[in-house]
Amino acid sequence: MLEQRVFAMEDVAAVRALISGHGWATLVSDGGDAGPVVSHLPVILDPEDDGVVVLGHLARRDAESHRLGERQAVLVVQGPHGYVSPSFYRAGPYVPTWNYVVAHLHGRPEPLGPEETYAVLSATVDHFEAVRPKPFRLADVEEYGRRIAPGTAGFRLVPARIAAKAKLSQDKPAEVVERVIRALDEDPVHARPELAAAMRAARSTGPDRRA
Repeated sequence: MLEQRVFAMEDVAAVRALISGHGWATLVSDGGDAGPVVSHLPVILDPEDDGVVVLGHLARRDAESHRLGERQAVLVVQGPHGYVSPSFYRAGPYVPTWNYVVAHLHGRPEPLGPEETYAVLSATVDHFEAVRPKPFRLADVEEYGRRIAPGTAGFRLVPARIAAKAKLSQDKPAEVVERVIRALDEDPVHARPELAAAMRAARSTGPDRRA
């Protein structure tokens, strides 16, 4: 990923918020002669760490393909994103682009044992169910849960390097940014309210990096 100062997301709290709020990730590792190994999986933050440490699980056969613990990998967490039409700008000349928030966590995932994996499964369910009026708990079906859990493999990733990017029109004049935000809130075809909210937050908290 091209890393540019104007779009760099360096604040640990912002990276944590991205992972916590968008827990669907892509794990990429080197599969040797077979080519890259790519899997998609839910992730959560390690509740015992206040940094950027991630817990995840995937099908055991996927984990074996990645050879967890043996190979370096990249975990990609995608946040809000969307198409930005030149018509949003009402100025120019401009061309279409895509705004997005993403984090790449580079490191060697540490495989977890059966009990630790079950704890990750339980914590993952708790995280995503927390917003529901009557949250489901894995403990409600513990016998069944423990019967199928061996088909999964948990891991813990302490990133050796984090490359996080929030490309949210920070390189555009303030009046243009405001038009893009309004369009992403209201456009009948390309509305992305969550992306508009991210741009609004970046505008209010981030420094002007156009220089």
